[in-house]
Amino acid sequence: MPLGKKSSRGEAAPAIAAGIELEKMRRRVRLSRLALFTTIAAGPVALAVAVTSGPATAEAAAPHRPAPVRTAAAAADPAGYAQVFLDAWLRSSADEADSAQARLAQSLAPDVALPDPTAAGTQSKLKSVTAVRSVQRDEDAWVVTVAAQYADSTVRYFAVPVAADRAGVSFAVTGAPGVVAGPTQATVPKSPYTVSVPSDSSLASTVGEFLGAYITGTGEVDRYLAPGGKLAPVSPAPYTTVTVREVSAVEEAAAAGPVPADGTKVRVRVQAEARDEAGRWPLTYEFTLTARSGRWDVAALESGSVQGGGTR
Repeated sequence: MPLGKKSSRGEAAPAIAAGIELEKMRRRVRLSRLALFTTIAAGPVALAVAVTSGPATAEAAAPHRPAPVRTAAAAADPAGYAQVFLDAWLRSSADEADSAQARLAQSLAPDVALPDPTAAGTQSKLKSVTAVRSVQRDEDAWVVTVAAQYADSTVRYFAVPVAADRAGVSFAVTGAPGVVAGPTQATVPKSPYTVSVPSDSSLASTVGEFLGAYITGTGEVDRYLAPGGKLAPVSPAPYTTVTVREVSAVEEAAAAGPVPADGTKVRVRVQAEARDEAGRWPLTYEFTLTARSGRWDVAALESGSVQGGGTR
């Protein structure tokens, strides 16, 4: 074969290969455009997915994510169940096993016998029962102390044994209630409110006017709140008047003559007396107040009802 012929074929081979690669690239471009148009037709959500997704052959390594930690569910307190049972049990009688109270007691504790009060009994009529303490003795065994108050103001305490699953969906009274001694009186901790605030001070006036708006409907509550604070008055207003009897504070700044620098925060306890048609009622409130522009603002109420406008 002539040398010229060999040279032409040698030069043509790379050109053909380049043409094949170019055609492949053109096909990929056409396919990409077709996919893009199809995605656009599918909607904006699909388009966003297509734009943010990489090539099909490129796989990003998923970041390591720790497995979620599963914690055991908190044990279900059966206090309410024990309270309902004791109320029905104390109001039932073995002689009237078909009464509504007896049936309720037996449904809650099938293996517990009903009481058998005598017709000549002198025990006062039951008024209410209240669960006051729950103790978990085992994984599924509880003892609930329930107080029973009678019409003559007598209070008796009963220990009710209850079985409960941790999910709080299954309960059962496992034995008859036992009469126990009531809880002893706790030692009252020393009050942190040791600073006496003068009754004619700006702070005392602020809390007095605030309480007037809050529980008697006199004035607007919002005007006494720190910026951003939100608190609805008690509605309907339960009292007609309220008088501040004593204001004490934790910080000395609360008792200072002039209002301190902006941002100064004090915690106070207010003892007040409210009145309505039924009589007079001693009330106690705890506040956090902040100084602003020569005045005191209510930043927090101890109940947590004031939202925003201060630290609680």
